[in-house]
Formats: sequence, C-alpha cells, structure tokens
Amino acid sequence: MTTKSPPRSAQTRPVRRPAGFRQTLRRARRSWQLYVLLAPALLSVLVFKYWPMYGAQIAFRNYNPADGFSGSPWVGLEHFERFISSFQFERLLANTLTVNALGLLIAFPVPIILALIVNQLQSDRFKKFTQTVLYSPSFISVVVVVGMIHLLFSPQSGIVNNAIVALGGDPIFFMGSPDWFRPLYIGSDIWQNAGFSMIVYLAALTAIDPSLHEAARVDGADRWQRIRHIDIPGILPVVTILFILAIGNLFNLGFEKVLLMQTDLNLPTSEVIQTYVYKAGLQQAQFSYSAAIGLFNSLINLVLLLTFNRIARRAGQSSLW
Repeated sequence: MTTKSPPRSAQTRPVRRPAGFRQTLRRARRSWQLYVLLAPALLSVLVFKYWPMYGAQIAFRNYNPADGFSGSPWVGLEHFERFISSFQFERLLANTLTVNALGLLIAFPVPIILALIVNQLQSDRFKKFTQTVLYSPSFISVVVVVGMIHLLFSPQSGIVNNAIVALGGDPIFFMGSPDWFRPLYIGSDIWQNAGFSMIVYLAALTAIDPSLHEAARVDGADRWQRIRHIDIPGILPVVTILFILAIGNLFNLGFEKVLLMQTDLNLPTSEVIQTYVYKAGLQQAQFSYSAAIGLFNSLINLVLLLTFNRIARRAGQSSLW
C-alpha cells in the first residue's frame, strides 16, 4: 500500500527570520562588550524610571499600605476631582506657572547672552577665567545658596538691608514678604545655574565653521553682524531643543529650594504644587491624593512638551522627534 505525501503547501516549512533581525543579532554578537557596558544604565532606567510607574495606580485607589497596591479599593478619578475642586487649586496652579514662566522668560536668555559674550573674548586666559567664575556657582548646593540668601537679606545683619539703611531707607523683611519671593528665587537661580547652561551654548559655538567668520571679516562685517548672522543661527537648533525641554518642565519647580525659602509669611506666593504634594503626602499621609496631584502635574508637562515639539517641527525648526 502506497502512502501519498501531503501537499507541498501543507508541509511544515521552517520559519525564516527577517534578514534585518539576523543582521542585528550578528552585530550584537560582534559588539557584545558594548552591550555589557550599556546594561547597568538600562537596568537603572528600568528600575528607577519604569518600574515605579506601577505604583502610579494608587492615584486611582484609596491606598492603604496594609492592603497594598492591588488590594486597595478603586476610586477612579475621585482624588483628581478633589484637587481640582479644592480652594487651593487656582492658587497653586497660578504660583507654579508664574514662577516657572517668569523664570523661563528671564533666565532662559541669560546663558545664551553670556555664551555669546564669552565667545567674543580675545584672550584665552581671560576667557577661561571668566568661564570658571560663571560656572563655579553651579557646584554650590541648594542648601548653601538659600543660607546665603538668608544672610545677605537678613533685616538685622544682612548686607543688603545695611546698604538700604545707609542710603536712608527702612529695612525690608525680604524672606517674609510674598512680593519678594519670586525675585529672590529667580535671581538666585540665574546666579547659580546660568554658568552651567552657558557651557552647552559655548560648545555649540565652537562647532561653527571658523571660515564663516573669516569670510564675514573679509566682507567687512563687524562683530555684532557676525554674532547676528553666524553665531545666533549656528546655535539656534540647540536653543530650540533646550527651550522645548524647558517647556516640558514648566510645572516642575525646584522643590528643595522653594521649601527652604518658604516661610509662613510668604506662603501666598511660595506655595506651589510640589510643596503641597510634599505636605499632603508625607506630612499628612494622604498618599493617594498626593499621587493624583503629582500625576496631574506630569500630564500637564507631557501635553506642553508634545505641543511645543509639534509647533517647532511644523515651523521647520529642530525638534525632539
């Protein structure tokens, strides 16, 4: 008795992987040392960035540490509605947006201007000295900076109030005045971080082809014209990327510095979303409520980041993707 073989179409065929996958696998085998070096960084990102997202579900639950994440009762958007309908919502949102927006408008151009000025210095020794002086404050911790602010602006022994009294004025309690919180915060932030951001723009300026400046000199362009038509367009892609990232962090304020500068007298302007989350979550043990506020804040930042990145891409400028 003869047996017929099954049709060719019915025979099992070996599964062939795409050629691109095989090439990627071969490259990975040839460069396995690089992947080993990359593994700790990827592991840290997974552990400290992606795994904590599992705990974000407590924003939708009435979290109880005894019941755990999955055992706590589900309440949906109750905590979000509670925060939005609270009497502090408008004040927290206005304070956070005002400080960050003013800081972005005032502080963002300062490193660009400093980089353009330092780049025009002729003496290399003086240029290095200037970079060091401007960059040094970034190494000072936030606690020390706030301590310096308290000492300089103290109503009894502060050098600023001593100068005001010497000129015939009355001493001002800067740290207890709601009107002075924002100028002190933004001004100290510029002093501390402008030099660090300046290094990024200086690196972008060094990547500009020197022949462009030489050709401009031959054509009779002065220093301001070379800055306007060569330097600024040359660093514009970097400026655009950093501006988009800054917009994406518009509602992320420096929590430590605000908390250290905060007093009972300047709360009307110094109470922001981050400090409110700290007080509600850790001091009052409202874990789900504070998690909902933090998630709400992150969603706003995400929407702003996506919006301005799309605007930059449509305008023909550099974008994140």
